[in-house]
Amino acid sequence: MRILGIDPGLQTTGFGLIDVQGQQSSYVASGTIRTTGLALGDLPGRLKVLFDGIGEVIARYQPDAAAVEIVFVNVNPQSTLLLGQARGACLTALVARDLPVAEYTALQMKKAIVGHGRAAKSQVQAMVQRLLQLPGLPGPDAADALGIAITHAHAGGAMAKLEAASPLQRRQHALFKAGRSY
Repeated sequence: MRILGIDPGLQTTGFGLIDVQGQQSSYVASGTIRTTGLALGDLPGRLKVLFDGIGEVIARYQPDAAAVEIVFVNVNPQSTLLLGQARGACLTALVARDLPVAEYTALQMKKAIVGHGRAAKSQVQAMVQRLLQLPGLPGPDAADALGIAITHAHAGGAMAKLEAASPLQRRQHALFKAGRSY
């Protein structure tokens, strides 16, 4: 199975592909899609570059599944909204090409790759290099994307079995709390 991992970003989106056979993972490709050549205010143009870039990666490497990093709220709400739109462009490119998509947090990826959730980018890079037996360190965005792909290779099967055994249900009792819906 070939897995495409994506670390979304508005300026730089990392991607990484691995082949998985049993418990063995091997490196296929990695890199970044950069939108820094466009004007900062050209959000639609940047999103198109991301959408088209992910499409090119899919067309070239033909992955069987994809895994994307989940974005959390940053200090700056505007940055969070922009990052969410970049993530949406990446997700749309994946589902438009009928790829199954899994999502993992940075914490989950760091725990799976390094062993603890507060790992530095350099630690993720070093462990990805070791796990995939790369001759050099991958770039930080590509390393995160490869880490997401490796996380899916290790956890994806178990998560699919859990979902098949007991699909997650929306908690009805938690819909209203103190007069607010959420």
